[in-house]
Amino acid sequence: MDFGFVDIIQILGALCFFIYGMKLMSDGIQRAAGSQLRNILRNMTKNRVLGVFTGFLTTTLVQSSSATTVMTVSFVNAGLLTLIEAAGIMMGANVGTTITGWIISILGFKMKLDTLSVPLFAIGLPMLLSNRDKLKHWGEFIIGFAILFLGLSFLKGAVPDIKSNPGVLEWLNNFASWGFFSRVFFVFVGTVLTVIVQSSSAAMAITLTMVFSGWLPLDVAAAMILGENIGTTITAQFASLIGNVNAKRAAWFHTLFNVFGVVWMIILMPVFIQGVIWLLETINSVFPFNFLDPSQLADGREEQYNQSLTTVLAAFHTCFNITNLLLLFGFVPFLAKLTTRIVKYEGDPEEENLNTLQFIDSNNRTPELAIVELQKEVARYGEITSRMLNFSKDLINTKDEEEALRLIKKIKKYEDITDKFEKDITQYITNLSDKEMTHSTSVRLRSYFNICNDMERIGDIFYQLSKAMEGKMDRKIWFTPRQRDELNILIEIVGRAFDEMNRNLNLTNYEDASLEACYRLEDETNAQRNTMRQYNQENLGNDDYNTNSALVFTNLFSSLERVGDHIVNVNESVAGEI
Repeated sequence: MDFGFVDIIQILGALCFFIYGMKLMSDGIQRAAGSQLRNILRNMTKNRVLGVFTGFLTTTLVQSSSATTVMTVSFVNAGLLTLIEAAGIMMGANVGTTITGWIISILGFKMKLDTLSVPLFAIGLPMLLSNRDKLKHWGEFIIGFAILFLGLSFLKGAVPDIKSNPGVLEWLNNFASWGFFSRVFFVFVGTVLTVIVQSSSAAMAITLTMVFSGWLPLDVAAAMILGENIGTTITAQFASLIGNVNAKRAAWFHTLFNVFGVVWMIILMPVFIQGVIWLLETINSVFPFNFLDPSQLADGREEQYNQSLTTVLAAFHTCFNITNLLLLFGFVPFLAKLTTRIVKYEGDPEEENLNTLQFIDSNNRTPELAIVELQKEVARYGEITSRMLNFSKDLINTKDEEEALRLIKKIKKYEDITDKFEKDITQYITNLSDKEMTHSTSVRLRSYFNICNDMERIGDIFYQLSKAMEGKMDRKIWFTPRQRDELNILIEIVGRAFDEMNRNLNLTNYEDASLEACYRLEDETNAQRNTMRQYNQENLGNDDYNTNSALVFTNLFSSLERVGDHIVNVNESVAGEI
């Protein structure tokens, strides 16, 4: 019997059935337990080891490493995870995805899948028709599982027996006789196959089915599985295309980690496969699970032997990913630096790491130790917030509409950053508050809390100022030279106030903070505000003084004066006055 077009269509149809079942199952559990999974990913990443376990657990549940990595990339994009935290999750996802191979090899080729699918349909369909959303999603998961098994059953039936197509084996042997280069070739084949079907689980199912049918020898199938490890990273790469630089780096980390693992495994693969076979034989001698029995081939029972080979491949996939994790776990910082070099930040270098905290992390610290790092982070928060004054000054003075729109967008970006800093730092302070601490530490933490609140309000004020300027630009309102000059005087005073605030925030001991300069600058700010208010009132009745311009002018000097008030609050918090 010749292998022809109809056979290819049968295989493609069975594969689509399998992929649809996998997608239905993955989507169902993500909808049923999505919020819990997201919380697991966000919260269980205090260190790399816990991150690995999190990635493994999540991937085992959703049966899709792609879903886990895409979710991880999206969290990195949102600033909820750092690159190092994401690294642990992705390494764990690599191990978690090997569970699919075990399910296929143990259940798919050693049980009659119809006996599994039909009861699953009976259980899942009533749940799918339920009016309760959660129950419906769990029904979707069970139905997906049933369809997955049916797809695998059809795939087994669609792949012709190799005895009926000896030419195929001869053709494959031509490619398999190149030694090391054969491994490289079939790694490439596995990569392309995974990119085409967009699922490493589906690619794994195809590979195991071809081994079960006698099409692929063990070393060729193992090389294809290595390629599937590389191919599965493409999904994360696609997801990162619309993300920020950190999302792209997370995707590249996943790719580099898998590629480095495949490189060393290509070299050691013959020895490693023998090691896996020895491990399974040892397990089989202690626990008679019939994992591997090479004598089956000598007895002419090729089907049973091929079933054993699928188990060897599943074990190879798991052992490889665990070994790769152990070997490269200590090189995560190096890989992170490498991804930073590959994906360079194209904007202002000073803005590259603004979305993440630099000095504090989620490690368990005593409050007395944590306040040292916390003080550095708060001082950095103050410096970042101060930049918004310069952006606002440029916005007020520019006459280029395109430049004005760029500055408005930048101020909005910094307002989002100040919001995130306030949320992350206050959450860190809240977590510390549950621990035993001295009275002085408690006072210091309360100061940091108040400082962050004032800083966030400053960010909001600058954002509202930029919106006022945007409205002024849209309505073609112009400032007089005197209005612009007065605003620049006020900005200069507020700038000196920011300098004093940052000086106090960077003090080693807050007890050394002085409020004298702070209050003097506050008086200057109020005096300038009063001068501007008086100028506005005196000119409102003049024909050449635009009322709309006067309203925007009032809005701006009032906003800048309020920024000065919050700067005073920050200084007083540093000095322990609040």
